[in-house]
Amino acid sequence: MAHKDDSFHEFMVHDVLGGIPGITSRAMFSGWGIYKNGTIFAIIAEGELYFKVDATTQGEYETRGSHPFVYSVKDRGEVMLSYWALPEEVMENQEELAIWVDTAVGVSKRSKKKVKKSK
Repeated sequence: MAHKDDSFHEFMVHDVLGGIPGITSRAMFSGWGIYKNGTIFAIIAEGELYFKVDATTQGEYETRGSHPFVYSVKDRGEVMLSYWALPEEVMENQEELAIWVDTAVGVSKRSKKKVKKSK
């Protein structure tokens, strides 16, 4: 796996997401978890920023040419998480970015509720 890229993390959290209130990050595995007001909604891994998606939002990422976060596990092959790369044009538009952040936060909150219900 790729090592952590501190400069990319700093750029994403402070420059790209810096205008959005409540953004924090925590190191995890070989990347970072990105949070808004304590809810994880994105990850930085292998030099890319990925937002949480579900069936209601994944199509918009696909339409914009995005791709999912996939990693390899020794005995299981490739594992795909429900995180998709944030399209570059969204990163460059602060108003649209804020909407995508809030949407990803909503997806994360909904997925947590589903996990709690199924236990």
